[in-house]
Amino acid sequence: MTTRKNMKRNVLKSASALAFGAVMTMTVASCGSGQQQQQMPDPSIAVMQVNASNAYNSSDYPALIKGKTDIEIRPQVSGFITKVHVDEGQHVTKGQVLFTIDQVQFEAAVRQAEAAVAQAQAAVNSAKTSVSTAQMTADTKRNLLNKNIISQFEYQVADNDLQNAKAGLAQAQASLATAQQQVTIAKKNLGYTVVTAPSDGVVGSIPNREGSLASPSSAQPLTTISDNSEIYAYFSLTEKDLLEMTDGGQRSLAQAIESMPEVTLTLANGTEYPMKGKVATVNGLIDTSTGAASVRALFSNPSGMLRSGSTGTISIPVNESNALVIPQKATFEVQDRRFVYLVNDSNKVVSQPITVMEISDGQNFVVTSGLKVGDRVAIEGVGSKLKDGMKINPVDAASQPQRAAAAPQQAAAK
Repeated sequence: MTTRKNMKRNVLKSASALAFGAVMTMTVASCGSGQQQQQMPDPSIAVMQVNASNAYNSSDYPALIKGKTDIEIRPQVSGFITKVHVDEGQHVTKGQVLFTIDQVQFEAAVRQAEAAVAQAQAAVNSAKTSVSTAQMTADTKRNLLNKNIISQFEYQVADNDLQNAKAGLAQAQASLATAQQQVTIAKKNLGYTVVTAPSDGVVGSIPNREGSLASPSSAQPLTTISDNSEIYAYFSLTEKDLLEMTDGGQRSLAQAIESMPEVTLTLANGTEYPMKGKVATVNGLIDTSTGAASVRALFSNPSGMLRSGSTGTISIPVNESNALVIPQKATFEVQDRRFVYLVNDSNKVVSQPITVMEISDGQNFVVTSGLKVGDRVAIEGVGSKLKDGMKINPVDAASQPQRAAAAPQQAAAK
């Protein structure tokens, strides 16, 4: 009996010890978990301090490029093209021959007109002789009349012959003038058969070749000569843009244009044209269908690189002094409003609404309201890690590149 009681007593002691050990183990584990949770560090987030600086942005506008002059070459007379003296894209000088139109009929017209002049000249010479003869007869008759040798009637007949001779001379002279005018016209038309360049420039497309009929009434020109020594880039500014240019009407448009900075031209392949341009004119009328006015910028084109009909993008620099500039990645949008996370003195992030300029460089925003100099702004984890009221370990964003560069060296040393 005693042995059984002792065995029971030992079993109970072992069970109690096991239970106590399990409770202690759970208690220690629970305490360890609680301590571990309390010791979780705040996330390290890059933070920047807002400072005033100069911001360099630009407003971009699609542009159409045209030569300083684009002259359509049209024939002045009708005829078949017998010779094309130039090729498309060729640079020509003023007066250089471009086309020759069949000259046969125009040369014949000149010869015919010159023959008519010769005939008219002969008629004039004959009429002059008749006038001279009639004048002598009339003078003789007058002397005889004065001496009462002939009658008044006989003198009057001689005088009438003189007047008729003079009228014939005037008519012959008029015919001569008409014939001479016809010669001038015929020679001018003959000259029109040789089509020359009205100015220096580059030849455009040539739709009609030898054997084609050229006519002044043709809808299509023979070609176009573009003076590309300087080119115009046409783009549009909205009514709002124009008001901003003139400071709401406080200065004239001419003064605004004069004070505008030089503009740049980005070509269709994304490269920037090496020469700067200047805004030359702004159309005085706003197109009611688009709400914009046409603007013309002038660029020098000494190499002829730019051609009429090309496209590009005009960039007008917009420089802001003492601007508050923050990275775009530091912002987020909620219902068309833009926010940042301010870091307060307790290192907690608080969402703050801001407004920014419409134009940007694609990486930064210029803040117009909502921030002030000295504010701290979180610039990472926005939209993913951070939430309102969250406490962080702020890390100076300016020191991040240095720490990143030092990390490989420290790892190598270990």
